[in-house]
Amino acid sequence: MVKFHVKSGDRVELISGDDRGKRGKILEVRPKAGKVIVEGINIQKKHTRPTQTNPQGGIIDTPGPVDISNVMLVCPHCTKATRVARVRDENGKALRQCKKCGKNID
Repeated sequence: MVKFHVKSGDRVELISGDDRGKRGKILEVRPKAGKVIVEGINIQKKHTRPTQTNPQGGIIDTPGPVDISNVMLVCPHCTKATRVARVRDENGKALRQCKKCGKNID
C-alpha cells in the first residue's frame, strides 16, 4: 500500500495551479490515481438532465480531483502549510509530525 502525506479529513493548502493558496478539507483520496478531492477547490460544472429525483435539472458545481503533489498539509497547531515527518512512538506506531513546530498531527 502506498503511503501519502495526507489522508481524508485533513486540512490542506494548494501550492500550485489556478487555486494556489486556497485551503480546504480533503473529501476523498484516490491512491491508485495519486489524486485527492478537496472541498471548494478545482470546481467543475456538471450539466444534469431533469429526472424524477431532480425535476429541475440544471448545473451542479462539484470539486474535481487535484494531484496529491500539489497539496500541502496544514498543521492544526501552528496553522502553517508544512511538510510531514514520519516518526515512531514508543509502541512502534507511525505518527505524522509537523516539520515547523514539531508537534504530532494525528
